Amino acid sequence: MTHTDAAPAVPAHRATGLTAAEVAERVERGQVNDVPVRSSRSLGEIVRANVFTRFNAVIGVLWLVMLAVAPIQDTLFGFVIVANTGIGIVQEWRAKKTLDSLAVIGETRPVVRREGTAVPVATSDIVLDDLLEIGPGDKIVVDGVCAEADGLEIDESLLTGEADPVVKHPGDPVLSGSFVVAGGGAFRATKVGREAYAAQLAEEASRFTLVHSELRTGISTILKYVTWMMVPTALGLVVSQLFVKNNDLKDSIARTVGGIVPMVPEGLVLLTSVAFAIGVVRLGRKQCLVQELPAIEGLARIDTVCLDKTGTLTEGGMDVTGLRALDGHDEASLRRVLGALGASDPRPNASLRAIIDAYPDGGRWRHTRALPFSSARKYSGATFDEGDGASSTWLLGAPDVLLDDGHPALAETERLNEDGLRVLLLARAERALDDTDVTKGAEPAALVVLEQRLRPDAAETLRYFAEQNVRVKVVSGDNAVSVGAVAAKLGLSGSAVDARRLPGEPGAMAEALDEGTVFGRVTPQQKRDMVGALQSRGHTVAMTGDGVNDVLALKDADIGVAMGAGSEATRAVAQIVLLDNSFATLPSVVAEGRRVIGNITRVATLFLVKTVYSVLLALLVVCWQVEYPFLPRHLTLLSTLTIGVPAFFLALAPNRERARPHFVERVMRYSVPGGVVAGVATFVTYLIARHHYTGAGSLDAETSAATLTLFLVSLWILAIIARPYTWWRVLLVAAMGLAFLVVLVVPWLQHFFALKLVGTTMPWIAVGIAAVASAALELVWRWVDRRTP
Repeated sequence: MTHTDAAPAVPAHRATGLTAAEVAERVERGQVNDVPVRSSRSLGEIVRANVFTRFNAVIGVLWLVMLAVAPIQDTLFGFVIVANTGIGIVQEWRAKKTLDSLAVIGETRPVVRREGTAVPVATSDIVLDDLLEIGPGDKIVVDGVCAEADGLEIDESLLTGEADPVVKHPGDPVLSGSFVVAGGGAFRATKVGREAYAAQLAEEASRFTLVHSELRTGISTILKYVTWMMVPTALGLVVSQLFVKNNDLKDSIARTVGGIVPMVPEGLVLLTSVAFAIGVVRLGRKQCLVQELPAIEGLARIDTVCLDKTGTLTEGGMDVTGLRALDGHDEASLRRVLGALGASDPRPNASLRAIIDAYPDGGRWRHTRALPFSSARKYSGATFDEGDGASSTWLLGAPDVLLDDGHPALAETERLNEDGLRVLLLARAERALDDTDVTKGAEPAALVVLEQRLRPDAAETLRYFAEQNVRVKVVSGDNAVSVGAVAAKLGLSGSAVDARRLPGEPGAMAEALDEGTVFGRVTPQQKRDMVGALQSRGHTVAMTGDGVNDVLALKDADIGVAMGAGSEATRAVAQIVLLDNSFATLPSVVAEGRRVIGNITRVATLFLVKTVYSVLLALLVVCWQVEYPFLPRHLTLLSTLTIGVPAFFLALAPNRERARPHFVERVMRYSVPGGVVAGVATFVTYLIARHHYTGAGSLDAETSAATLTLFLVSLWILAIIARPYTWWRVLLVAAMGLAFLVVLVVPWLQHFFALKLVGTTMPWIAVGIAAVASAALELVWRWVDRRTP
């Protein structure tokens, strides 16, 4: 038996809602909205994800082998892996706590009517048969049946794909996952928790894996290639060192492990996770909730930002600055009409709130019917009982929608719009409010002039995007001339286009979007079509907004950014929520994403150079049938100084480079030649040293010479990747070189790492080969730079 089957029958309409006793009874029966809503992985999942990886398993087995047969200095690589794993867990746990705390701050609280009182509650506290009040922008969080409707229109497109809003009447079903676009009302919850429609479609907990991450996909692809290279190469090395050469067993095992371990780019995944996690923490301090982690990366890749004017370029509030009566209408009576229109809407938008503030005396007339504002219609209205059986119907909305082309009032509207003012038309309708042609023949009565408040930080943010070569498109439901004037005040140049004249065909629309900058009278469906048209041209599009009319476009954009004070529906579909409602936070998000992508590209090149030269050295050793030149301690030292420590600093450094696509191709173009040059140079030094040194114990001298060449080439690779130089980058490279010099000159460190340069001839030959290799590397990478877009 389901929860619904177990519920007692209740009336379809219960004006007062449940009592406290009825709520407690349902909680006891488990009839609560218990869908798990998590902003990140649990601690157990974080530990498992960081510990139980394919490469940790490989390294772990090799570490256990080395602990049994080798001195402690040859097992250092295992301790490094343990430290890396611990760092990864701690950083992701910090990010989880930040996400969870921000999610609580940004959590919407549906309004539930209980015992006749409307109270906001947590979504998880809703019980079966609760009466939920809803208004424009509210998301339907559980399935139910409409109990009260006042011009209620619900958009179910995210569930059904049907673009037109559905008018709801008492008794009609409402589905979780839909949202209110106009009007208001209340519905009774009939299915909660996992029984609700939206919960059956997808668990909310999975929402943090929705955005495509080229970075993570690319790293997974690279690791797959590395695995394919590792397995046959490692097998060849095992056979070569253990069976072909008649060396001491423990030494052979140590050199075999020394050849396999550096093939694993063990720190790459860690540093990627750490970079993302620290990005989340940094943005969290700026009251930015990243609802899907890869969205940090996605926003860094954008080349086009579509901005909704209201709530983004302008603040939500407005002020009425003038009332211009038309055709001899009495201004005093018009004020009463406007006040009555304000009183007729229980959930006024920003424009109507400004009118209510300006004309508060609206309680004298009783409205018999109301038509709430809709972004698709561009107007609202009400029918009033004036007494003695007389009634009148009034409309308030966009002049260019309510009036025929060529009407004299439109010229006045145009002049006001050119000053950046918003203008609404008050008109008396001749037809009934429920007539589909209610606007036909409407008699214009007055122009209501409103002034919008510009966001103080908008101009600076627009300048940032211009400097970063990110195109800005303003898409608004307001008059195009008015929106264009507002944009011009903020320094955004470009033509203003009336979206009603845009072609419907995606290709033609994309052309028009390329030419224009400001678009007015855009319907919610058009916003969605515009995002699709831009994407069809290969653009990566971010959409910002705060109103219910932005939901469809936010959902389809590559990255959706919602304001914290926006509607519940916009926050639900956006990947990033600006909890402080500050448009100025966006550059920080873009910069954070660019830091992550640019730095991980650098770091990935460092790690993969090591993988390439390790695989190449192993193959050359197998072909030449010689001992592998290094013990694990040598490559642990080299990896720490030329990759591990520098990569940590480089991965978290500031980086404003624009993110470029094709991550895998870009990394491989640099790492393959870098690894080949380093591997060949090292092996040449090793072969020369084998001929130069003879006698017992010569292997240590040969290894030391090869290590010197490999370190110098690797240091040069680090120096190239660290460009452009800053004081701390120069200091970082110099410190790594100095640390290696200390190892070479301090006796106990020489002994610990089995490094001792013998004579002067071979060390200088090793330095000379490293210099030639570094020069070749510089030439090759400059050639790659010229060929890489």
